Amino acid sequence: MQIALSEAREAARQGEIPIGAVVMAGGRTIARAHNLTETLGDVTAHAEMQALTAAASALGGKYLDKCTLYVTVEPCPMCAAALRWAQLGTLVYGARDTKRGYTTVSEELLHPKTAVVSGIAEEECSQLLSEFFAALRSAKD
Repeated sequence: MQIALSEAREAARQGEIPIGAVVMAGGRTIARAHNLTETLGDVTAHAEMQALTAAASALGGKYLDKCTLYVTVEPCPMCAAALRWAQLGTLVYGARDTKRGYTTVSEELLHPKTAVVSGIAEEECSQLLSEFFAALRSAKD
């Protein structure tokens, strides 16, 4: 999760919503990413989507059933559906997203075999988001 937090901090430095993601396979990092929605002008350029693409490329295949995705914030429904298609083995996330997280729609968006662990480094992940949005509101005043 520390690598994902590092990616989230990099996103914030670039003016992106600070969410970071890391894909691990066989005990090694095969992909790391952060939000690029502002940079690319692409609403689908979430950290999870960037990490999925990089992981599939690294593995040479689209299925990530033996992989673990670490992400600083609960994935949105779009990302959860992509994780389902990838048949992700394990999802580990930090902070819940009570407004836009996939669990606001359905926990069944993920693949039935995907294991989920939540609340890892939750306070640090939440604080990063809170500070980012507080600074953003402050700048608008």
